[in-house]
Amino acid sequence: MTQAIPTQLPADWRDFFALTKPRVMTLVIFTGLCGLLAAPGSIHPVLSFTAILCIALGAGGAAALNQWWEADIDAGMKRTAQRPLPAGRLHRTDARDFGILISAASVVIMGLGVNWLAASILAISIFYYAVVYTIWLKPRTPQNIVIGGGAGAFPPMIGWVAVTGDITLMPVLLFAIIFMWTPPHFWALALFVKTDYANVGIPMMPVVRGEKSTRRQILVYTVLLAPIAIAPWYLGYTGAVYGVIASALSLAFFALALPVGLRDTAEGDTMKPEKRLFGFSVAYLFALFAALVADAYLTPMLMA
Repeated sequence: MTQAIPTQLPADWRDFFALTKPRVMTLVIFTGLCGLLAAPGSIHPVLSFTAILCIALGAGGAAALNQWWEADIDAGMKRTAQRPLPAGRLHRTDARDFGILISAASVVIMGLGVNWLAASILAISIFYYAVVYTIWLKPRTPQNIVIGGGAGAFPPMIGWVAVTGDITLMPVLLFAIIFMWTPPHFWALALFVKTDYANVGIPMMPVVRGEKSTRRQILVYTVLLAPIAIAPWYLGYTGAVYGVIASALSLAFFALALPVGLRDTAEGDTMKPEKRLFGFSVAYLFALFAALVADAYLTPMLMA
């Protein structure tokens, strides 16, 4: 289903900023910064700023390309109908060119200013989100968010590699945490906006597999997430500060996922448990990565 997109130009800088999905970018920047701060070794503050700026530009560019490709889809969904393209405040070609420009700039600046391994991972993350997820997976399979979750899992790895210049098990674990966190986080949202996805023909899990299957998989992924979230501690990469906080947060996540996974939804249900889980899942990731940084600084002091 496609919707006619009106044209109400000219646009201003706020419309271009909105293309970058700033609310999503906040989490991307934060996890990237935490990966950078928790990594062993040191990096000049100017290079730290450059690395985080490039992560932000890359994420924003990928988001702009996502909205360029999905402008017709966004026009048919209440949740996204007021974005700059479906609302007619921007030309689609402007969004495309803007996305390509800042994506390319982020990779080049990262490579020249920080290191080319971090730049390569950044380039992969942009391609993964803008092409693999947006163009290929999202319109074709209910597993779109599972496989596509890798796109949002790269930032802490990029931040870590910006400091160390290599890939070890720890940044892979940080990637895995976000990868496993994405399905229960996003499916909780999809449960209470599934009508939007159904209206535009996007095969999100609740639309094509039903609520019961989606709820069961939310619970399964929540259970699988817990040991991965705690793994940096029991593998010896972090201290008890992180381990205790990660354990408590994962237990709370499971406690909120359990009623979502086991319940049947009645007609007219306000879906409070699902909305509560979605809200907590965002706080969970912020708190978990904040604990990672706190542990990196506190553990050496406690052991001194």
